[in-house]
Amino acid sequence: MPGGRLTQQERQQIALGLADSLPYAEIARRLGRPTSTITREVMRNGGPTAYRADLAHRATERRAHRRRPAASRGPESARQAPGRDTEAVSEYEETLTTVLMGSGLPKMAARVLTCLFTTDTGSLTASELAQRLQVSPASISKAIAFLESQSLVRRERDERRRDRYVADDELFYQATIASARANDQLVEIARQGVTVLGPHTPAAARLENIARFLDFISESIIRAAEQARQVLHTEPEAAHDGPAPLSKP
Repeated sequence: MPGGRLTQQERQQIALGLADSLPYAEIARRLGRPTSTITREVMRNGGPTAYRADLAHRATERRAHRRRPAASRGPESARQAPGRDTEAVSEYEETLTTVLMGSGLPKMAARVLTCLFTTDTGSLTASELAQRLQVSPASISKAIAFLESQSLVRRERDERRRDRYVADDELFYQATIASARANDQLVEIARQGVTVLGPHTPAAARLENIARFLDFISESIIRAAEQARQVLHTEPEAAHDGPAPLSKP
């Protein structure tokens, strides 16, 4: 059933698909499942190179068993806006967390960022994050420190002088610029190697090519980010409706 849990047989098919180097979309098509379901399943169970159907199935059963007592507390259900499907929201948050982990974020940092992305306020205190995620304040502090170092969240004070952690649209621009700038040091070190190894050696040529490539990538990313920045400050309706008609004189 597309809307139900994956069966052990489906997990075996996923493992076979991964062994054949099939893309997630193709595995999903063969199983009649959303691609996001396959992505989440694989990434939360070792990734494409370490996925094992039997271990994934047992891990899912253990998670389901642990989740049942927590469901009675229902802190997330109480916070959902009217009309939202709590189960669908929970599944989406899990999918988003898995994708963020696949992009390189540690698990707790991905969970915190997902929490900030999916709350309507766009900001939460450390205690609110700890309560929502049912983890210790120390875990939140460590995750926030990492996200701040990557320019993925920012800190501000509210009227009660509490630190609130914010993930707003502008941070995507800042994080993209920071990521591009992070290449600068590698470019500099690569070009130092050209001098040390001798400009006419194969090793120096390799390092110079790396430096030129990263230089080009960084410049392209920064230029694209500057051009696309306006998208972050445009209402979605306006972004998709096309240009406004000219007013009549």
